[in-house]
Amino acid sequence: MITADQAHDVITAARSTATELGVTVNIAVLDSGGHLKAFCRMDGAVLGSIDVAMRKARTAVLFGCESETVWEYCRPGAAAPALELSNDGLAPYAGGIPLRAPGGTLIGAVGVSGAAIAQDLEIARAGAAACRP
Repeated sequence: MITADQAHDVITAARSTATELGVTVNIAVLDSGGHLKAFCRMDGAVLGSIDVAMRKARTAVLFGCESETVWEYCRPGAAAPALELSNDGLAPYAGGIPLRAPGGTLIGAVGVSGAAIAQDLEIARAGAAACRP
């Protein structure tokens, strides 16, 4: 499981990157069971993005991959169209990153929402990179 210190490090790094980019976002860190471990709503971040950040993280932790990868399975004509409607709603677009221990074990996920999709992804990746054992 992700520790409180690791979750704090993820939030701190993601927030720092968002500040460097000049955007305000919501950052959610979930444990490997998909439960909220840490959260940050930067001042001025859009309220509607709170749920999106949490869904991006949940998508990443439930499927063990970056959230946008799930779109390949649920897009129209794919193997599981409308999969995004499962699990109380997924967010199959960029900004959700699984967090792994050094041996590769899934320990949680980070989800970011509130900026442009490419910025959400950059911020999430910065947060994920800060998750150390």
